[in-house]
Amino acid sequence: MIPYGRQTIDDDDVQAVVAALRSDWLTTGPAVDEFERAFAASVGAKHAVAVSNGTAALHTAMHAIGIGPGDEVIVPSMTFAATANCVVFCGGTPVFADVNSDTLLLDPGAAEAKITPRTKAIIAVDYAGQPCDYGALRLIAERHHLALVDDACHALGGALGDKKVGTLADLNTFSLHPVKNMTTGEGGVITTDHPELAGSMRLFRNHGITSDHRQRNAQGSWFYEMVDLGFNYRVTDFQCALGISQLKKLDGWIARRRQIAARYEEAFHGQSTVCPLGVRPGVLHAYHLFVVQLQGENASEMRARMFAELRERGVGANVHYIPVHLHPFYLKRFSTRVGQCPIAERAYERILSLPMFPTMRDCDVDKVVTAVREVEGI
Repeated sequence: MIPYGRQTIDDDDVQAVVAALRSDWLTTGPAVDEFERAFAASVGAKHAVAVSNGTAALHTAMHAIGIGPGDEVIVPSMTFAATANCVVFCGGTPVFADVNSDTLLLDPGAAEAKITPRTKAIIAVDYAGQPCDYGALRLIAERHHLALVDDACHALGGALGDKKVGTLADLNTFSLHPVKNMTTGEGGVITTDHPELAGSMRLFRNHGITSDHRQRNAQGSWFYEMVDLGFNYRVTDFQCALGISQLKKLDGWIARRRQIAARYEEAFHGQSTVCPLGVRPGVLHAYHLFVVQLQGENASEMRARMFAELRERGVGANVHYIPVHLHPFYLKRFSTRVGQCPIAERAYERILSLPMFPTMRDCDVDKVVTAVREVEGI
């Protein structure tokens, strides 16, 4: 089975983790600081805050901008549930906006139409690895005095013009899950150029306490104070050791992902049934996912059949995502409804994610293409 995504772990990654395990620090140690500095430098941000996973990164970002009861945050419906859940964690209300039909990225016009006096922020999602239209979104955020957050969990290694993903919004959140563009096992990062937000997030990941064990050890002190209500969202030293090692190879992995995407694009060019998503001009796509939309009146039935038959042929296709507003929790808790985001809903019926990871060989890509063509008879 060729999975839709998987991690790449080399011997130097293993050695880095072993070295951390044999050190004096397993958590809240020097590897965390080193990883944060390296990560910030790699994307061109002033600050990076490492946390336990991508969902924790989103929750931490919402806390930092002060989301609370009565606040609304605009999110695209075509995303993983965590993008909206992080708003609910803070007592706020996610307001779902529709996406562009060719890219499945947040439609700036649809987002602006959802703004009310209660709106406090916009979360944009770099779906599949492609940065959103941050020029338009920034103007909207400034016009309405909103915070702008980039859910960049798919897009590490991408760029918009000469600006790397990680610098495009006030807060930029990343997931380091094994299927993402690099991994720390589980893990997440938030980047920002605002020192006060970085400080708030470091408090939040450590119970709202002003110092961690390593800092107190260096000061020869036991004393600490809890000044805010936080969570235990700390990340370990051995995870960060893996992250430091992986980060050095990220550019090469992104280059390989783009080669695989180009091979897919060439194979499906001009096909009327299987259509890759559009790519905006001036974008460096990070290709966490390679998503196609199936065309035709029976696209939903075709997707179901293709998904099943591809897996029978050893191709681990997947679907990303069920629109969040259609999940039972949101239908019941927030009275969302079918028809609320028609473009996302229509896309969901016909999208399919094909395998995409940097250790795929050209023959693996060709196997996927051949299987798709055989299933569809194209």
